[in-house]
Amino acid sequence: MLRRMFDVMDFWPLSYFQPKWKKEAKHLLKGAKKFIHYKRDLLKPDRIAEIESRRADLSDAVRKKDREAAEEAGKQLRATCEQSLSSHLQQTWWEENVEVLFVALVVALGLRAYVLQPFRIPTGSMQPTLNGITVHRAPDDQKKPWIGRQAFDLIWHGRRHLTYVAENDMELRRRPGYAPGRPASWFLFTRTAYDFTDGSTIKVPAESNESAKIFMRDGGFKTSFQQGETIFNGWIDTGDLVLVDKISYHFRKPKRGEVFVFDTRAITTSGDTSRELRDQTGGSHYIKRLCGVPGDELQIEEPNLIVNGKIAQEPWIRRVMEREGEYGGPTHPGYVLADARNAEKFRKAPLVQPGSVFKLKDSDEVGMREYAALGDNTNNSLDSRYWGAVHEFNLAGPGWFSLWPFGTGHWGFIR
Repeated sequence: MLRRMFDVMDFWPLSYFQPKWKKEAKHLLKGAKKFIHYKRDLLKPDRIAEIESRRADLSDAVRKKDREAAEEAGKQLRATCEQSLSSHLQQTWWEENVEVLFVALVVALGLRAYVLQPFRIPTGSMQPTLNGITVHRAPDDQKKPWIGRQAFDLIWHGRRHLTYVAENDMELRRRPGYAPGRPASWFLFTRTAYDFTDGSTIKVPAESNESAKIFMRDGGFKTSFQQGETIFNGWIDTGDLVLVDKISYHFRKPKRGEVFVFDTRAITTSGDTSRELRDQTGGSHYIKRLCGVPGDELQIEEPNLIVNGKIAQEPWIRRVMEREGEYGGPTHPGYVLADARNAEKFRKAPLVQPGSVFKLKDSDEVGMREYAALGDNTNNSLDSRYWGAVHEFNLAGPGWFSLWPFGTGHWGFIR
């Protein structure tokens, strides 16, 4: 019993004062044990037994404080470990790097699928809470800032200075019944491609409605250009990159008033809008304010949102209704009813006429509980006022953190 107590004491902080040979022997004992654990699937049983035997010899020498025996046992233990996998080829440097990259990729995909998912905001429906991608035209003869300023704007503000010039006499191709731009997005990079009659294509880093502004002039929508003519000169501000918390909704119910992200599977559209929302019907993601939970009855009495007969009390909904600070001005009139003209494109737009009541079902069927999603910029938002409820199976999670750009004032936790 006393011997075991002294062995334990050897590993206390007093071990700092132990002889170097003894500390090295103990590190070797631990290393050999880890070697067995990590390589057990490659080691033959007789090799494992031999390593354990060598470890026992070294441990016994340390216990007896026999330095020479410990050094000899250590050499034997090292040699046994090195020879035990001599038949296996060592990885080259590039094989090791590929393995590390593969593991990192698996971890990243696992985090994205189950923990945090990055999401780029493509439109301005949540402004000023969160920014979408916006196009800004400058005079055609205005020069770009110097390269240092451009780099700063890109890193800090997410701003790209762009100039598109016609390489030939050309005209924008327009398919009958379709918008001129076609989706060309990839991963988190929003792109809209525009094809011209000379065979050229430009890809604008914005969604279709916003990117179409590059063709807008005072006189309307310009589609024909002569060689050397400026198609667009200006800058495009990227949308906020947010992280979505994909864990919380597994442990708590969604809360009215929070910002949330959802996919758009089975959200029914019809008429012309089915083409505008072709990405949506395919299951892309939207970010909005969660303004109604299962069982709620919603009404809009401009500029107020009425929940179950009373004005909504959640702080982040109230600031939209009361038009506080940056939530005021002519472009932010509070909560307004759906535009009747645009609502005609939908089968059952629930909040169009004054007095309309939108009731959210509290279903017992798994995944079918209903939620309402409204943009903070309701005057410029395609949301539940038009296409109805978001089902529980659509929910991705609450918006958690605005990661980039840094200079928009939105960096930090989303409220």
